[in-house]
Amino acid sequence: MAKVTESARQAYVEQVAGYQQQIDALLIREKNMLNMIEKDPNGASYKRLMLTDEMLYLTTLYLAKHYLSVTDLGVKNEDALNDARKTLYKAVIYLEEVVTNYIDAAFSEYEDKVAEIRNLPESKRYYLVRKLGLAIRLVVDAYGDNTKWRWTFVELEARFAAVAKNILDLKSASKNGLDPHSPEYDDTVYHLRLVKRLLQQAADRYREKYELSTGRMDDFRLAINYLLALRRIHIILGETAEAEEMKRKAEIWKEKMEKDHKKQEAERK
Repeated sequence: MAKVTESARQAYVEQVAGYQQQIDALLIREKNMLNMIEKDPNGASYKRLMLTDEMLYLTTLYLAKHYLSVTDLGVKNEDALNDARKTLYKAVIYLEEVVTNYIDAAFSEYEDKVAEIRNLPESKRYYLVRKLGLAIRLVVDAYGDNTKWRWTFVELEARFAAVAKNILDLKSASKNGLDPHSPEYDDTVYHLRLVKRLLQQAADRYREKYELSTGRMDDFRLAINYLLALRRIHIILGETAEAEEMKRKAEIWKEKMEKDHKKQEAERK
């Protein structure tokens, strides 16, 4: 690796200082917003949506520090990467606090939470979900393929799948949103397509984590839960054949899980 010149190092320090000022300001705003929510819970859901959005911007600032280090100094900024990863979790958690982290649940179980953000247009819901997905992809890519966080990202991406689903008003989406004449039609269709893909991906990735890493039954159960969540979406949309396919797949996976569990129990004796 080429030696870093003093001028390059100084330029890096100056540019990082600019990013750090923005980071510090956002952290103060986050603290103030949380204090506001604690003192006055009215409109808390909308405030947490703002926090989610600001955490995504904060993530990009940490990533900027990392990329600047790679470009100017030729080394990863592990601290900035770890801060970006932790900030992503905060973004997901704030969104979970708004729309719940339920996976395979009837819409009626969390409909009251979604109703609290009834004035948020579908276009903005879909845009926020896309921003979150992009931020996750950028952080995962920045860590690279051989990161120790590989299996941790399975959980992060799966939790993202759940909130991407839960932020949808499924009652409205399955009726008005799928009317080709509705102004929300395109966003609703694209959002639902994304949710289906994310739920399938979460199921596959948890199954992969179980097979290749942990061998833990709770990972396998989560994989099945995400399949069942996808089946529920198909049912809501009247996609009978796809719902039946997910049902059969979940049953096969459950049989495999029970067989493996019995084998593990026998090996422990």
